[in-house]
Order: sequence, then C-alpha cells, then structure tokens
Amino acid sequence: TPTTSAPFQAVSNPSSPTQHHHTQTMKLSSATLLATLSTASAFTANNGQNRLSSELFARQPIMAGNWKMNPATEADALNLATGFTALLNEMSETCAVDDHEGCTEVVLFPPFPFISKVKDIVGKQGISVGAQQVYYEDKGAFTGSVAASMVKSVGCEYVLCGHSERRTLFSDSDVNINAKVKKVLEFGMKPILCIGETKDEFDLGITKEVCAMQVSKDLAGVSKEDMENVVIAYEPVWAIGTGLVCEADKANDVHKFIRSVLEKMYDKEVAEAMRIQYGGSVTDQSVDELMSQSDIDGCLVGGASLFADKFSRIVNFQLQV
Repeated sequence: TPTTSAPFQAVSNPSSPTQHHHTQTMKLSSATLLATLSTASAFTANNGQNRLSSELFARQPIMAGNWKMNPATEADALNLATGFTALLNEMSETCAVDDHEGCTEVVLFPPFPFISKVKDIVGKQGISVGAQQVYYEDKGAFTGSVAASMVKSVGCEYVLCGHSERRTLFSDSDVNINAKVKKVLEFGMKPILCIGETKDEFDLGITKEVCAMQVSKDLAGVSKEDMENVVIAYEPVWAIGTGLVCEADKANDVHKFIRSVLEKMYDKEVAEAMRIQYGGSVTDQSVDELMSQSDIDGCLVGGASLFADKFSRIVNFQLQV
C-alpha cells in the first residue's frame, strides 16, 4: 500500500476488532461496493471481518468523505486518493455503473484544485467526486466563487449544500442554500443538504424544530421529481470535529423525524426513499453502530476520511445484528 506523509497516510493503526454475529462480503462495483454472498476474495475490513450484505437496506447506503481544506498539497491529495483506492483493489469483480442494487455508494469531496486529478484516480474504482460548495449564480463578477457549471465540467456528481461551516463561518443563509440546491439540480448534479443544530440549540431541546425549519426552507420549491436526486445529511454541529458523538439511537430518532417532515412536505414515498446520512465525528469505531440503525443510510465523514485505512473501514462497515 502506498505511504504518504502524516497525517495523510494510507495506513494508520487500525482499531481493535468488534465482534459481530453474522457478516457477509461486499465488493466494489464501478459505481459502488456491491454486496455479494459468493465472492470469498472480495474486499474485507481492516479488522479481518466481512460486512453484512447491504441488500438488507431498502435504501442504497452512501458514504462520503469531506476533506474540507485538506490536505496541504496536490501531492498529498493524490497520495491519499491512491492509498484509499489501493485498499479497494482486492475486488475481483465490478458491476455496471447503473447496477446499484445492494451497493454502497462512495463519494469524495476534495478541495477545488484537486478535484480533477483525484477523480482520475478514484474514478477507476467507481468512486464519485463532488464539490464542497458552489455559488448560485451562473457567471459574473463574483471573485472567489465557483459556479455549478464549472464543477460539473470537471466531473463532479455531488455538491455539499448548507454545511455548518459554510453557514457559520461564511454566513450562508437558508435563502442562499435553497438557491444553491436548486442550481445544483438544474445542472444535473446531486446536492447533499446538510442540516443540524448547534450546541446551544441542542441544550435548549429544539433539535427537531431547527431541523424542520432548515429542511423546509432549504428545499422550498424543489419538486417531488427532483427529490430523487437529493441526499440529506444530519450533522449536529456540536459533534463536528469535536470528538463529541451523538448516540446512535438518538441520531436515528432525528432521522425518523426528518422523514416525518418530508412526508408532510411531499408524501410518504419521498420520505421513505430519502437517503439520510449522519455526520459528526464519525470514526471507524462508531460506524457499525450508526449504520445498524433503521433510518441511518450512510455517513458524511470529515477527519477520518483523511486516513485511507480508517475511511476504507468506514466504507466497509459491518451491521450489528
């Protein structure tokens, strides 16, 4: 496995294995990691155990790595991408890009300057790339901004919209986030809409009210048909990069509530089909419990996605049964 300069290394110290009762193998498709019962040589997690088939999911799981403003150089970024894909090269088969039944979708969000070259590396393994944000105007005198058409032209399939760091550090309002969601959809890409409460809001017990308001405002005017291409990421702001973790069952309760909001806005079909990720200090040690919840369909991963072996273990999650 290729090595890189710390902390963007292909291999770090793996966590101690967790005991699980029943697991099966998953393999990488050209768009995803395909679940299979028959391929004994397929990729397994760093702890040596196989994952339970994601065919148990009604919704396709989606794992995303948000690199944020990391790593420092293009060389580090390419080493990280190479290290991650090297851990997936044990896959013996691939499936068609549109054959996603039973698969886990994988998306990486590198910084803008690295997107094209990272895509060249990870795209060969069926991993998609996305942009960490876009502006809602098509072009013009908006120094420092990036248009949806630009990231689309370099191969982005996803765009993060409303991440808490954009909301708080860059004053991204719900009105602007809504415009960005619509612009991403207009250009045939898929927004991952990030929502979640701050620590003060959590302490006040208004988590659900905050999430309902953000979902309602940020998806205003988005059609039922377009909702097929939307992913929601619930990220309690107080858990992002802090080491604090929202308990899996409590996160699952919020995901269920989000579905109830979507059912009121649209209908039950949209609510049940919506893929809702959890984000907030997700690690290779916490992912199994999170992904074993009924309404958690994936993870939006920050710091752990900067370590190839940790993120591959997260992608290669094991259901607890």
